[in-house]
Amino acid sequence: MTGIDFPEFVWVWNRRMGQGTPRHHLRMARWLAARWHGRERELLLMAFRSSGKSTIVGLFCAWVLGQDPNLRIMVLAADLALAKKMVRNVKRIVERHPLTQGLKPHRRDQWAADQFTVNRPVELRDPSMVAKGIGANITGSRAEIVICDDVEVPNTCDSAPKRADLRERLAEIEYVMVPGGTQLYVGTPHSYYTIYADRPRLEAGEARPFLDGFSRLEIPLIDGHGRSAWPERFPSERVGALRKRSGPNKFDSQMMLRPVNIADGRLDPDRLRFYEAELVYAEGNGLPLLTLDGKRLVSASCWWDPSYGSPGKGDASVVAAVFTDEGGGYWLHRVRYLTFDPALTEVDEATQLCRQVAAFAADLHVPAIQLETNGLGRFLPGLLRRELAAAAIACAVVEVASKRAKDQRIVDAFDAVLAAGALHAHRSVWTTPFIGEMRDWLPGGKARDDGLDAVAGCLLSQPVRLSRAAAAAGRPDWRPGTGGIVAESNFVF
Repeated sequence: MTGIDFPEFVWVWNRRMGQGTPRHHLRMARWLAARWHGRERELLLMAFRSSGKSTIVGLFCAWVLGQDPNLRIMVLAADLALAKKMVRNVKRIVERHPLTQGLKPHRRDQWAADQFTVNRPVELRDPSMVAKGIGANITGSRAEIVICDDVEVPNTCDSAPKRADLRERLAEIEYVMVPGGTQLYVGTPHSYYTIYADRPRLEAGEARPFLDGFSRLEIPLIDGHGRSAWPERFPSERVGALRKRSGPNKFDSQMMLRPVNIADGRLDPDRLRFYEAELVYAEGNGLPLLTLDGKRLVSASCWWDPSYGSPGKGDASVVAAVFTDEGGGYWLHRVRYLTFDPALTEVDEATQLCRQVAAFAADLHVPAIQLETNGLGRFLPGLLRRELAAAAIACAVVEVASKRAKDQRIVDAFDAVLAAGALHAHRSVWTTPFIGEMRDWLPGGKARDDGLDAVAGCLLSQPVRLSRAAAAAGRPDWRPGTGGIVAESNFVF
């Protein structure tokens, strides 16, 4: 088959099937053809659910085999059944399309359910097309084209370990493709941390997007002018009903291609106000002054939710600091996940953690640390006071016993301040697990919440006022209204 471009190939097939060719199908076909002729080999096709994108990709596979029967295509999907579905579709096209006649082999063993080999002049070990689940062993396979069709589904991306495993398995594609081979990803985002994101997720440790450099085609259901991409099947009334039935998060994710959590999360980190400014300490007229992003700070809360923080095991030990300014704004300046070094045998674990917290307090000029004494915390106040004194840090230690359920405490702390858009978060916070905890958290869920608990403690606590002993210890108190006032009097006795 020569001289027939892919859009015409699609039109001929639809004509034979007695159906029309929607505009967005032609858009996909033209885009795929242009990328193929231009030798662009890293491709991402995202289109709304039920748009027929897998059908178009199946036709594309049949078309390229008609162009070059020696090509080898591997289809990866979230499970084998889904991958086999595309292989069966391509087999059907090869059998029935008038432009692929002569490709079907005579031997039945080369026409199986999960793989097939077309008539080709070259004898190759690998079949023309093969289906694999994302968890399958693909070592030793070779292909000119690897199609990742819906490899990201809730079952492969609803937790951080699953997302990491998915990325690790997809990295194996590099060892399957021959030099100059083509990767084509097809799907919709199922998580804010989707592999299809166009920007890196700093809080997940990404320096660049997973598919950085890929040519992208995105077709959401509704365009920027409010028009449906497929008005014949998705008129405005059906779109409204679909949005209402599926909920805003799922509709945005699956129909508008916006990376959000499909689950209706309670905490939305997109409501945080990003900033990069650092604390500025100064003294004027004998008075200390602490500012942040040009705003004078009036109080601070520092909360430590302790744990032994053994690397990779159990709960995390988290200390957080939140400042408030004169206008009532909240500034989440640091969230630090602490760990101890098991190899440092000359210093016990608790002392290592206390030294880290003491340094944290000194760096941020916090006047007091509130220490949650539930469980492990009951043994730490004395150790922390000792380390603060040893480092000559004027900072009080306030012991706090949490009595409310953690889920309720988190909801009470974040709901109002997020709704008001009053919580700022420093850039460093976005590189910690805290942002991921916000996105994954649901009341009663099993997601990690150690950072959330520490920040909730800061938000719910009242600023601790120190006595003048703090200033006497050598560090001026920067909070307004905490120092003494000397008034001149001219009373005559």
